Amino acid sequence: MKRSFVHRTFALAALVCGSLVVHHALRLDQIKRTNAAITSARVSDFNAAVPEARFARAMALARAGESEVAVKEYKGLIESDRQDLSQAARYNLGNLYMHDALENGASEAFRSLPLVELAKQQYRDVLRNEPANWDARYNLSRALLLAPEFEPEIEEKEEPPKKEQSTSTLQGVRIDLP
Repeated sequence: MKRSFVHRTFALAALVCGSLVVHHALRLDQIKRTNAAITSARVSDFNAAVPEARFARAMALARAGESEVAVKEYKGLIESDRQDLSQAARYNLGNLYMHDALENGASEAFRSLPLVELAKQQYRDVLRNEPANWDARYNLSRALLLAPEFEPEIEEKEEPPKKEQSTSTLQGVRIDLP
C-alpha cells in the first residue's frame, strides 16, 4: 500500500510537470510566431493576423516617411480590442502628427497647426485612459507650447445686480453707521 501511494504521487508529479512543459512549449511557439510576424513587418508580405506585426509595420512605415499609410495602420490598431496596443498606437500617432508638423515648420503654418491639434488630441486620449503616462504628458506640454490654447474671455453684457438694502425688523438694531 505504501509503495502504490508513492507510485501514484510520482505519477501525479510527472503529469503536472509534463503539462507544464507542454504549456510552455506552446507559449514558446506562439512567441516565435509573433516574433516572425514582427520581423516580416519590414517586408510587404507581413502577417496581418498578429496585432504586434501590424504595430511594427506601422512603426516601420512611419520611420520610412510613409505617414499616410502609417496613420491608417495606427487608426486600425486604435480600434482593436487590445488595450495596450491601442494606447501605444495613440501615443505613436500623436508623435507622428507632431513629427509631420515640425517637419513642415513655419513655411506651411496652415498645414502644421492642424497636425499639432491632432497630436494634442491623441495625447489627451492617452492621458484620459492612462493618467500616469509621463511621456504623453510631456509631449502634450510641448504641443501646447507650439499651439497654445486660450480660453475665451467672458464678456459681461449686463451689470451685476445692485445689492438691495433691506431694513431689519429686529428690535434695537441700528441701520445707520456709528
